[in-house]
Amino acid sequence: MKKIKIGLLPHYLELYDRNCSDRRPEMERFLSLIANEFKKRGIDVVTGQVCRLAAEFAKEIKAFEAAGVQAIVSMHLAYSPSLESATELKATKLPLIIFNTTPDYEFSPETPSDRIMFNHGIHGVQDLCNLLLRNGKDFIVEAGHWQKSDVFERIIQALEAVSMANSLRNARTGLIGNPFKGMGDFSIPFERMKKEIGITVLPFDFTRIGEYLPQGNSSSVKTEIRKNSEMFKIGKFEDGEHVNAARAGIAVRSWIKENKLTAFSANFMECAKGTGLPTVPFLEASKAMTTGIGYAGEGDVLTASLVGALMSAYPETTFTEMFCPDWKSNRIFLSHMGEVNLNLLDGKPELLKCGFPIEDTNPPLFAAGRLKSGTATMVNIAPGKDNTYTLITATIAVEKVSDVNFKNSVRGWIKPQIKIEDFLAEYSRAGGTHHLAMVYGDKTKPIARFAKLMGWKTLKIG
Repeated sequence: MKKIKIGLLPHYLELYDRNCSDRRPEMERFLSLIANEFKKRGIDVVTGQVCRLAAEFAKEIKAFEAAGVQAIVSMHLAYSPSLESATELKATKLPLIIFNTTPDYEFSPETPSDRIMFNHGIHGVQDLCNLLLRNGKDFIVEAGHWQKSDVFERIIQALEAVSMANSLRNARTGLIGNPFKGMGDFSIPFERMKKEIGITVLPFDFTRIGEYLPQGNSSSVKTEIRKNSEMFKIGKFEDGEHVNAARAGIAVRSWIKENKLTAFSANFMECAKGTGLPTVPFLEASKAMTTGIGYAGEGDVLTASLVGALMSAYPETTFTEMFCPDWKSNRIFLSHMGEVNLNLLDGKPELLKCGFPIEDTNPPLFAAGRLKSGTATMVNIAPGKDNTYTLITATIAVEKVSDVNFKNSVRGWIKPQIKIEDFLAEYSRAGGTHHLAMVYGDKTKPIARFAKLMGWKTLKIG
């Protein structure tokens, strides 16, 4: 996961500073403890000053915005009146996570009465949440003892959802060629994607291909070929075909860097010789996914953007497609022409020449391999009626199989938690598209939260 920066916002009551100021040091020690717990979990923390009055909340929230935090984590050190903070929290565009916890695990009849002061923040949370709901401010709230529950884990999942939502709303997705003609399931006008989701589409300018494309005998191409020879098992192809793949990869990589892209898509049908691109950049698509750049095939910028957003929280993500059902074994065969996150393959991939006949294009190279076994989550963004979207998820098992007949391809076999006839029918009833993402691990809960942050419907199959 890319490191997340949060603003930790402590709530307090000004009355306590006036009437029992000796209590403040212990409150601040607890605040420091919580900040350190976040840091232990890889979160970058900007700890705000203890806030009591509206002007103090406004000042700290403004400082968080200036510091570039991705979310505010609100924490009540004691009761704090909601009218001191609700207006300021509603005004910020930063996502809000309310951390409802206390220092002490036990509060029993035997607890010393002076511990009330340090453990009564929960009704401040109740006051604030009520007002936020009435004022239309979205928030996430998680409750539990900081040490004796999984509340930190739940907040981290919420922050992962925030990371994905922020990434998607600010996606810069490149497009090589035009979307594949006739593919309607991912066909959304670019201006709608920008307005409804935040995705900015940046088409590849073929008139500038010379600025990105190195010469075939350049040192950068020779270095690329040498690195490929170390990274892959080398199959059968011509030296010139390797040079074409290297040149195309370097060109696409330079374009990605120049435009600060978070994802890209390429339509293999529009990478013909006349464009100046030496070949289809299948190999670079796979390499890009290993660095956190989202990808989808055939000009599908919507799914490419989704893959990039998922990668902001979960690097073990890849673009894929469901190709063939294995009704007998209750499995589904995953594949694509030549694009996969190389980090997710079982063993060293093999560099091969694509055998698929592509019109008027030099034969591309791609990395062949089988997806490693393990638990994973299928994720699909399904455009719906009236400009709505549904995020479809399913927990699946990626199986380890003997697949000699398919060794010259990108492939994997998955088993859903239900019969594949039910799985496939439910997927299509929900409008699931033929392009999707796969994330290793069971990530259905945080991904559902991500969908909620985006204002989408969700469906978990199985």
